[in-house]
Amino acid sequence: SPFPRAAAMAAGPPPPLEPSPLPVFREEGFGDKFLRKTRENPLVPIGCLCTVGVLTYGLISFQRGNTRRSQLMMRARILAQGFTFAALLGGMVVTAMKSKQ
Repeated sequence: SPFPRAAAMAAGPPPPLEPSPLPVFREEGFGDKFLRKTRENPLVPIGCLCTVGVLTYGLISFQRGNTRRSQLMMRARILAQGFTFAALLGGMVVTAMKSKQ
């Protein structure tokens, strides 16, 4: 036949495709997700811990009446929060760059 496609269509429908095995995903719990995210960007939890530590020390200093140290700790808290935010943004940029590759 001069039309091979027409001959193939006349032969009948193609055989069904074999079902390919689909990947099985496990439900990721909070702890698993936290550990994965911490491994991906360890600076964010470190920054959070520093922020909480400095804030706590500042509040304790304020409660004890040491206003000079309390003010110093509140300024340090702002720096720790800035570090945490920069680490978060940096991690997002790195993740975006990896996904483009």
